[in-house]
Amino acid sequence: MAKKVVPEGERRRRKPTRARGVVLSERLYIETALRMLQEHGRDGLTVRRLGAAIGADPSSLYRYFRSTDDLLLAVGDELAGRALRGWAPTGDWRADLRELGLRVHSAYLAHPQAAILTASRVSGRSHEIAADEAILGVLRTAGLPDAEAVRVYHAFIDQALAFAALDAAALALPHTARAADEAVWQATYARLPAGTHPHIAATAPRLVARMNTSAYPTALEMLLDSAAAALNSAPGGARPSNGADAAR
Repeated sequence: MAKKVVPEGERRRRKPTRARGVVLSERLYIETALRMLQEHGRDGLTVRRLGAAIGADPSSLYRYFRSTDDLLLAVGDELAGRALRGWAPTGDWRADLRELGLRVHSAYLAHPQAAILTASRVSGRSHEIAADEAILGVLRTAGLPDAEAVRVYHAFIDQALAFAALDAAALALPHTARAADEAVWQATYARLPAGTHPHIAATAPRLVARMNTSAYPTALEMLLDSAAAALNSAPGGARPSNGADAAR
């Protein structure tokens, strides 16, 4: 999917300033936007409401961002930064990728409304770039040729963000709607007769047990299995891995 990257030099970066007794900064706007999205959704994030929430003139936003969309890109970059916070590679490529994927998924799900709006975007900002560098570094250090590293990276990051958006959309539903959706597996699928739906009937208990939880951890392991196969077929074979994967 082609996505426009905003060059760093084109963004409005300003030092903290004071307006009406409030110390304004890019971070203050990002944190306020995250809170407003959590409380009011996308429709609640307007220049006027941001100004009122911060206690500053609405136009102050434009000292730091070109538009609310530019602010949303910064919010997405903030979520990427939170995913990376405290992470460091261990040398076990599979464990490192697993942790990165779960961190990205978790960081976005902590802010479902923001995740829905930002998971499909590309900002070209510092945290996003650092995440991309980290993932590619794990893959290339493990021994994948560059073409394979990019192929796995592409699938890895899109998978993490796609599941984040999907799971966030479910979390963002009103409680009654979400509860109704979850009840369908028990109320409908579990009661379908074997005579008309033999495969659903045979697996119904397992469907009920699994379908209201995220499939991301399972999908992630499948992707890691594919990456391991690519490593094993690469020239020279896979490099040794620490932990459980060393025995594979």
